[in-house]
Amino acid sequence: MKPGKLNLITDVPGIRVGNAQDNKIKTGVTVLTADEPFLANVDVMGGAPGTRETDCLAAENLVSDVDAIVLAGGSAFGLDAASGVTDALAESGLGFRVGPVTVPIVPAAIIFDLINGGDKQWNENPYKQLGRDALAACDTDFTLGTAGAGVGATTAIIKGGLGSASVVLPSGHTVGALIVANPHGSPLVPDSHQFWAAPFEVENEFGGLGVCTNTQPLFQPKNEKLAAYEAKANTTIGIVATDAVLDKAQAKRFAVAAQDGIARSVVPSHTLFDGDLLFGVSTRKKAITNEDVVLHMALGHAASLCVARALSRAVYLAESFPDDTLPTWQSLHGQHSQ
Repeated sequence: MKPGKLNLITDVPGIRVGNAQDNKIKTGVTVLTADEPFLANVDVMGGAPGTRETDCLAAENLVSDVDAIVLAGGSAFGLDAASGVTDALAESGLGFRVGPVTVPIVPAAIIFDLINGGDKQWNENPYKQLGRDALAACDTDFTLGTAGAGVGATTAIIKGGLGSASVVLPSGHTVGALIVANPHGSPLVPDSHQFWAAPFEVENEFGGLGVCTNTQPLFQPKNEKLAAYEAKANTTIGIVATDAVLDKAQAKRFAVAAQDGIARSVVPSHTLFDGDLLFGVSTRKKAITNEDVVLHMALGHAASLCVARALSRAVYLAESFPDDTLPTWQSLHGQHSQ
């Protein structure tokens, strides 16, 4: 399996992503939308999620399609980014029609980035406008690393960020992941510059550093994030998408399988103090038969590998800015890049 042309979630035909950020505040918003409404579900494995409009995605509930998904910094304040996206979509006449009324459906999830060195003394919640700006910026190409919702992201010992990756299956179906990496755990093997996700790397996308054989101790001996912020300041959120035709229940299983990618790239993962959450998205452009169990399993496995790769790319591509509370991988280990 090889990545798509851009090695981004936008390799799934019809999907677009946009970023907006405020580097003074050290926060931002990332929006995923598509050429037409798309099917979505969600899976939450962490113990501290922050969400909006996710209950409607459950298989037993009415709404099947959404118009956009928002990933944001700002903790509970960041959920207001979805309001900006909702307003902008409504102004364009897009959304779920009920008689004469159009209501855009915009689920959202947030990370905690309120104690990362930025100036959080705003006079007005900035996230509504950031949501609008991110939607307006949606395109097939977009920036990774310290961008969008990943601007203020951190990990146990270094900065996190925004990452993405894709793969094209032998069947011709495309799978992609979009990840905001802000975990309690570490993406790096202790006492090394190498990534836990190294076995799944494609084309040196996060440095081509190889697999580290020093896996003792398994837990990071020092957690700078815990010391600086408290244990509760964590979450990895994201979206996995495919052009394969899925129903809501299958989209849920797609997201469930993709969660393995977090466990493959962060140690420890899915802790009580993380709000780990993945949306599963289908643009329903390329048919599969429900009886093709092997292909359904392949889609989930591909999603998990894309998540692991995207998370590592987020960390690898993060940039240093003034007043950062943690270093970047590049500032510590950039000499090891290939």
